Amino acid sequence: MRSPAGPSAANLAHLPRSQAGGTVGADGDLVQGAAGDNDGGKGPGVTDQPKPTSERHVPVLRDRCINLLAPGFEAARLRGETPIAVDATLGMGGHSEAMLQRFPDLHLIGIDRDEEALALAGERLAPFAARTDLVHAVYDEIQDVLEDLGVPEVHGILMDLGVSSLQLDERGRGFAYSFDAPLDMRMDTSRGQTAADVVNTYSEEDLVRIIRKWGEEKFAGRIANRIVAARAVKPFTTTGELVEQIRSVVPASAAKSGGHPAKRTFQALRIEVNEELDVLERAVPAAVASLALGGRIVVMSYHSLEDKIVKGVFQARSKSSAPLGFPVELEEHKPELKTLTKGTEVPTAVEIAENPRAASARLRAAERIRARRAA
Repeated sequence: MRSPAGPSAANLAHLPRSQAGGTVGADGDLVQGAAGDNDGGKGPGVTDQPKPTSERHVPVLRDRCINLLAPGFEAARLRGETPIAVDATLGMGGHSEAMLQRFPDLHLIGIDRDEEALALAGERLAPFAARTDLVHAVYDEIQDVLEDLGVPEVHGILMDLGVSSLQLDERGRGFAYSFDAPLDMRMDTSRGQTAADVVNTYSEEDLVRIIRKWGEEKFAGRIANRIVAARAVKPFTTTGELVEQIRSVVPASAAKSGGHPAKRTFQALRIEVNEELDVLERAVPAAVASLALGGRIVVMSYHSLEDKIVKGVFQARSKSSAPLGFPVELEEHKPELKTLTKGTEVPTAVEIAENPRAASARLRAAERIRARRAA
């Protein structure tokens, strides 16, 4: 099932998967406007010579992530094992490149459902091709990916959630509300419904539900009602059409505290289209189950809904599961994880100034302290 991506790319394994779920990168709200300035106003998808991938993508909290993962790799070496890391949200490969440069014995498995991102990451990681496997899959499929590669457990896992720099910067993908583009928002453009499908076919009640739940938008009722009225005249096809309708019902005063009036609705649609939170709820436990003893997991989230899921798993797995009043704590009741961060860690002001897309990042990390059960 694995096939090379070409002579200049790292090992690229295309593993077709049925689930369309979440993936990579930094989701900062102010980025959506900044991302639109790359094509000189020439229109969607029109650019001059593309910048090298290393210039297009600045990894968020890169050094902190790697420093947190490093002891897991050292634990593997002490057992005489080759350290293996999974970049579960590969994106354009910035974090992976830094890990491979720092740890010359590391083998890296990169997962992403965005085929364009995989191709760019393959070019970036080509110097390390002998130590990499890049897989087209959704990151909640981590256990299937590892099984297909014959890897029983790994020593470090990184997840950088949200929408990627690539997806924000490519106008034609429809993730940004600051310029007109096809209303798509799929992270994997080879499958699944688009944002246009959602706004044109969902009932008003379902639109209210997802905009309120996934976007935390207090004007969800007004927005959903306006979408249904507008689509009866003409179905939505572009982001600009949707932004225009949202602006017509969200009070201008709301922008003073809440940012762009379409911000929360676009977030909600992106989450719905890509099933991001459903995927994350499956992915974090699956990742924890894949860690070797002493292995570490680092997760960066970009809004409260993501962080709540990560926090819940880490906290639950860091406590004893012994029943109340049980006289002895059996081995299987002992905590699986030890949290490595007090709450969440955030980027410094210096990093945010250098990389505005880091602004909303929240990092959590944990280490496996109880051996995995034998299969």
